[in-house]
Amino acid sequence: MTKKKRENLGVALEIDGLEEKLSQCRRDLEAVNTRLHRAELSPEARRSLEKEKNSLMSKASSYEKELKLLRQENRKNTLLSVAIFVLLALIYTCWAIPSCPQSWQKKCSLCSRGRRGDLKWPCGGPWGAWS
Repeated sequence: MTKKKRENLGVALEIDGLEEKLSQCRRDLEAVNTRLHRAELSPEARRSLEKEKNSLMSKASSYEKELKLLRQENRKNTLLSVAIFVLLALIYTCWAIPSCPQSWQKKCSLCSRGRRGDLKWPCGGPWGAWS
């Protein structure tokens, strides 16, 4: 598929379309094979079907190669999305959750120092038993 078309479609939609083309190509190939195995074919008709079979096989092979590349690209995109999500979750956990609630500020050494450092939560911290 050309680069311009690939920019307009998502990878998943492109994979779906290519899989549909591949399955149609395989159905056509099966039909050609069925016609080839008939006993009553002229040599010219047989050559024509052999050419069509070779053409369909090469087309199916190219579809399979492109599908392999698209699936790799889709896998990379998925891993990148997960990595970004984990990074954002980590950033949220470290900076967006308040350091200490107001009720803990007198007991919390972190609040009195005004920085994030060696945190020793007097009441188990914002995560309870997990801190």
